[in-house]
Amino acid sequence: MDNGPSDRNGSEKRRRPAWWKLNWRYFHGRCSRATRIMRERGPSQVQFWLLALLIGIGAGFAALGFRLGIGALQRRIYGADDLTLATMAERLPWYWVLIVPVIGGLIVGLILDRFTPDGRVRAVADVIEGAALEGGRVETREGLASAAASLITLGTGGSSGREGPVVHLAGVVSTAVARRIKASPMTGRDLLGCAVAGAVAASFNAPIAGALFAHEVVLRHFALHAFAPIAISAVAGTVINRLQFGGLTEFDLQQEIDLAFYVELPAFMLLGLVSALVAAAMMKAIFRAEKIGDRVMGRIGWPRWSRPAIAGLLLGLIAIPFPHIIGVGYETTAAALAGHIGLLAAISFAVVKAIAVAITFGGRMGGGIFSPALVMGSLTGLAFGIIATSLLPDISGSVNLYAFAGMGAVGAAVLGAPISTALIVFEMTGDWQTGIAVMTAVSLSSALASRLVHRSFFLTQLENRGVHVAEGPQVWLPHKMRITAIRRPLDAENAPSPDLVRNLLAAGQALTEGTRLDEALREFDRTGAAFLPVIRPPEPSETEEEASDLPDPEIIGVVYHIDALRALNQALAETAAEEHS
Repeated sequence: MDNGPSDRNGSEKRRRPAWWKLNWRYFHGRCSRATRIMRERGPSQVQFWLLALLIGIGAGFAALGFRLGIGALQRRIYGADDLTLATMAERLPWYWVLIVPVIGGLIVGLILDRFTPDGRVRAVADVIEGAALEGGRVETREGLASAAASLITLGTGGSSGREGPVVHLAGVVSTAVARRIKASPMTGRDLLGCAVAGAVAASFNAPIAGALFAHEVVLRHFALHAFAPIAISAVAGTVINRLQFGGLTEFDLQQEIDLAFYVELPAFMLLGLVSALVAAAMMKAIFRAEKIGDRVMGRIGWPRWSRPAIAGLLLGLIAIPFPHIIGVGYETTAAALAGHIGLLAAISFAVVKAIAVAITFGGRMGGGIFSPALVMGSLTGLAFGIIATSLLPDISGSVNLYAFAGMGAVGAAVLGAPISTALIVFEMTGDWQTGIAVMTAVSLSSALASRLVHRSFFLTQLENRGVHVAEGPQVWLPHKMRITAIRRPLDAENAPSPDLVRNLLAAGQALTEGTRLDEALREFDRTGAAFLPVIRPPEPSETEEEASDLPDPEIIGVVYHIDALRALNQALAETAAEEHS
């Protein structure tokens, strides 16, 4: 029976896939094969550059989405974004300015309590830790929760910056890729550096500074093999930013700065020292506020999700007379750079801003530290410039130049990154002719601040958590390594006799399973032994009678001192090879 032409055509269509299905199968097969090869052999140079491009685009969109999300939330709540937020907040009813940060803090507290084990926002310090100790991986679930919490914080009245959560959010992107291709620790760190560069470049429209920030702050080395892919990611992130905002700089200086400042260099040196003191005071205030917050919450016994709401209440009370503390603070920074703030206002604004930032961090509301540092720096530089130009008006330049230099000096002291911070300031303002003044202030502020705090805000955060990244790989590598990899079994050919092993155990000289390498080395130094037995302790008992009947610890192997030293030496050599490749 003839079904007609239409039926024959239909059956042919059913038997033969459409062209796009064939192409999809081909594309999917090629991608699967490429992924499998990267898992087995690691990415080639061309593949890695392609990954860097894709990660830069992904990080750029993440940074752009975060920024647009903050602006949309601010416009919805306050009727203006960060560029005019302080002016608009002055016109709002006082009860609105008071209650919004409380509601925002309550939402932040619930998010962090639900999705993080410690109720703490993840930011740049956690990315540095991931690069050093976790093979370039960061926490994914906690990072996404932190980004959401920080967006709400900045959109509802918190006083912090957007770069911290953006950097960690970019780390989540690179972590997903690293896990997908099962990247080695070295490749994972490079991918993380690419993500950070793309995010910073997209967030500040600063490609050069974004690339150097990844090297200087996160990876903490300038390895040649990582420079090209990181630069590619920074350029990709910048393109994403400029597709939305064009080639405009973050701040418009509105007037040409007087360049006849060479006789003023001693004043800029003094400004650098003052900026270091301001930066150190702000950082110590934040760390002090965190300790006070821990102590207060412990005493009142309230649930931890209420902590950001309490901080929001304090911020709302401050924002009623000082609305400039709300949000990132770009309006205040732009006004300071343009010289539109007086001396007393600049000083009072800086003091109140520092208090607000400390409350935000102490209340665990979320956000970054760099943008507040720019606000503090511009106000500090402006106040210093007003005084300096008043004392010596005949040989003084513009107060704007002091605000410009102070912004870079405080920012560099906080980040512990003089090179990338100076470049971020240049790229955010578009003024490259005042480099001498800025670098003079930045160099002295960085040198002094590193003596007053533990090298930088981020490294001090890690040090307070017991993560000693600032001391270098010779300190954190043995803290990271375990003795499991160097343990010799008891039946090995070169194992010591059982009698010697039991004698050491009877003398209390032994290591437990899972001991870190730094603990093992300290035990070798204490005992002077050539080897130590490794034991597996018995399961803890619930009653005293059961505790008295516990069997002796099980000896599962031995660790030689020479093996521990050899493992540490190999790890240090690999780290040095990565940093100098």
